[in-house]
Amino acid sequence: MTAVTTTNPVLRVAPAPPAEAAAYFRASLAFHTDVSDVAAALAGGGDPGFVLVDIRSTASWDQGHVPGAVHLPTDLVPEQARRFLDPAVPVVTYCWGPACNGATRAALALAELGYRVKEMLGGFEYWAREGFAYETADGTEHPAADPLTVPVDAADCGC
Repeated sequence: MTAVTTTNPVLRVAPAPPAEAAAYFRASLAFHTDVSDVAAALAGGGDPGFVLVDIRSTASWDQGHVPGAVHLPTDLVPEQARRFLDPAVPVVTYCWGPACNGATRAALALAELGYRVKEMLGGFEYWAREGFAYETADGTEHPAADPLTVPVDAADCGC
């Protein structure tokens, strides 16, 4: 790797060679998904090919959760995962949002138990911010999308 001498904070550390970058980003996609992809898979009808797991507390679950998700708080994963989850089916975990690593801790616990697992980036926060319906203890909510998180005049962001 060629060293870059610059005061530019972006290039102070040189970008990785393309083959290393490709391996890193390919691996990242093996570990993560996002709320839009999860929503599209769940809306497709039929079996999405994974189980979505909300790992937050019961109070948080009651405040709002993704329809169809399984509630399994992180602390209960080691003793209850096999009760709720089929080891042959991939799992996608989520927690509150980007500032919470609960979904990461739950994903680790599930992987250590032999599950194939991904983490849903953005968590419940971005599920709601992108305007996807969610369930609460009192019924279903369908918030307006935050225009800073979704395209204003398009069906999707094109990414």
